[in-house]
Amino acid sequence: MLGEAMTLTDRLQDCYTGAVYDVMKGMGVSDSILPSDIRPTDDSLTLAGQIWTCSGRIDESASADETLMAWTGLLSEAPGGSVVVCQPNDGSLAHMGELSAETLKLRAIRGYVVDGGCRDVDFIRRLEWPVFCRYYTPADVVGRWLAEGLGEPIEIGGVSINTGDYLLADIDGVVVIPEGIAEEVVAQTEEVINTESALRRDILQGMDPQQAYRKYRLF
Repeated sequence: MLGEAMTLTDRLQDCYTGAVYDVMKGMGVSDSILPSDIRPTDDSLTLAGQIWTCSGRIDESASADETLMAWTGLLSEAPGGSVVVCQPNDGSLAHMGELSAETLKLRAIRGYVVDGGCRDVDFIRRLEWPVFCRYYTPADVVGRWLAEGLGEPIEIGGVSINTGDYLLADIDGVVVIPEGIAEEVVAQTEEVINTESALRRDILQGMDPQQAYRKYRLF
């Protein structure tokens, strides 16, 4: 699976979210975009790959050791070559930070998307490792939040996400592609991008925009 996944991942990395969304919409796939307030810590980075899911919950009764054992267990279990997507079920803490980001990058995790917070953002930007999150905060998870549900289905903003699905994230947002249609979506997106390149060339050479639309049925 990993060889095939990396090949498809490389192709997906060369796409952009607007084109992927258009293709999926044309296929009748709805609920593919994560909430618009999930933003990149570095606008210049694009993240693509096969998803590995996790979740967590607030537990004020947990000790610092319990929460850190659960968190480091998550870091250990995340498979190399994947994109980690987390539903923390929390809107107050940071669910990614400096040491964790460096650890995941060194373990060949492609990036991290969380329906929650991040801290140590300047350091993470210097790593040039993609993180997408909803907010920044210095508050950490120690003694307050337990990671769980490793590899199990999650939901973010009404989008169902399973381990094995694919994801593309860029400055415009985050799109989730179900595993069963990923190859078809990427192939159709590549066709759209090639057509857009031809249309752009004609526009830059002076073709009337309506004439260009009639020719390509795309704009």
